[in-house]
Amino acid sequence: MPAVLREGGRTNAKPRGKAPQSGASRPAQSRANRSPQGRSSPPVGGKLRAAQGVGVSPRLAATVACCVLAAGLLITLATGHRSEQLAGLAREGVASEFAGFGFRVKSVHVQGANPMSQRDILAAAAIAPGEPTLGVDLGLLRERVQRVGWVKSARVIRLLPDTIVIAVDERPPAAVWQHAGRTRVIDGFGQPIVEADPGLFNNLPLIVGAGADIAAPSILPAIAQRPRLAERVEALVRVDNRRWDLRLKDGGLVQLPAVGEDAALIQLDQLDGRQRILDLGFERIDLRDPALVAVRPRQAQATHATAPISDGV
Repeated sequence: MPAVLREGGRTNAKPRGKAPQSGASRPAQSRANRSPQGRSSPPVGGKLRAAQGVGVSPRLAATVACCVLAAGLLITLATGHRSEQLAGLAREGVASEFAGFGFRVKSVHVQGANPMSQRDILAAAAIAPGEPTLGVDLGLLRERVQRVGWVKSARVIRLLPDTIVIAVDERPPAAVWQHAGRTRVIDGFGQPIVEADPGLFNNLPLIVGAGADIAAPSILPAIAQRPRLAERVEALVRVDNRRWDLRLKDGGLVQLPAVGEDAALIQLDQLDGRQRILDLGFERIDLRDPALVAVRPRQAQATHATAPISDGV
């Protein structure tokens, strides 16, 4: 019996507190719905009903989860070129499947090319008939085509189900370059077009000598702007890789200076306009000195013979 203190005839006794209930006596459902922070959370069904309340269906939520999972997988495989390997394998598989439905290359069209260059472009493209259309690597195909000397730039288009289109911007041939026993076709920038046959371009200007290909872009337009001179020029000879000699079809020679060739050509135009000097059959017209034009007449008794064109005079 607890002790009782009597004070002033009154008795004060401290009441016993109630013992807390043990965890075993709590309802199981209460423990299951209790969150780690001590707050009770709604059941799963309640979550889905709440999601539906904001316009998100369970199927959409599952789809989003799958997309997130797939994105994580791709990021994980992105190292070590694994993503490229997976993409290549997937592309090959898709191409093979679609090939069975008629997605195979039947025709390759080349646009913007002349008949001579089309053959070289198709050879570089190396597309086999019946190859799966979706299996053609357009980037690699474009690189192969642009290695052809005729081609300045190229675009490749895939037209499903069975056509590949190669559209090119060509480098037109501008001259035939002769040096060290070799003859090549070059474009207007002096770049060789290795696939072009020089024997098929007799109508182009002939340039001769070391460095003539590099210097040609400056002299060729100047000659083309002068039709009377251009139709009489047989070859442009680069002398010591510093200046030009113009060999005329009648055996004459026009010597241009190393510096100021444009001014020398203007001077020649003025002489030809006043005296028709290009029609007089001079053996040599020396324009190397801007202050003096030296002209050597052809000897009357000499018989005309065409001298071979060499790499220098």
